[in-house]
Amino acid sequence: MGSRCMITIRPFRDEDAAMMSEIYRRAVKKLGPKGYGPEQVAVWASLQPTPARFAEVMNDGRYCLVAVNDSDQVVAFGDIERDGHIGFLYAAPDVAGTGVVAQLYAALEAEARKQDIGKLYSEASELAKSFLLKQGFSVVERRDFEVNGVPIHNYAVEKRLRAPR
Repeated sequence: MGSRCMITIRPFRDEDAAMMSEIYRRAVKKLGPKGYGPEQVAVWASLQPTPARFAEVMNDGRYCLVAVNDSDQVVAFGDIERDGHIGFLYAAPDVAGTGVVAQLYAALEAEARKQDIGKLYSEASELAKSFLLKQGFSVVERRDFEVNGVPIHNYAVEKRLRAPR
């Protein structure tokens, strides 16, 4: 599945949840080591939402899009909650860096602007941080915390879409 396959961005459907759970796992295990140690990757992977949890979360009123290949298989997904929070932005390792996530993110941001959301914000991993900085986000702060006793970190990032009212 090279970057030459056709990518379609479409709204999330419940049957996408299993693939999203799988993409989350593969992305954390394959891409996570680029910014985190083995213990950190293991503890991050332990937070993997089940397909049922993904289906529940993506139906809670947030806006969720998936990028699918020509076989309608999910290769990336992202969401925006009503307040502008991006909870998930994940891609299968084989499409990382091919422009698929940029396409997906652009569609999410366009929807946020349509809904008149003033700013987008998220907690970004090392990898997501570099991607989001290229999309115009700025780092608010580094967040150091523990998950099950393992120290790990991410970054609070945000992007203004319009002036505050």
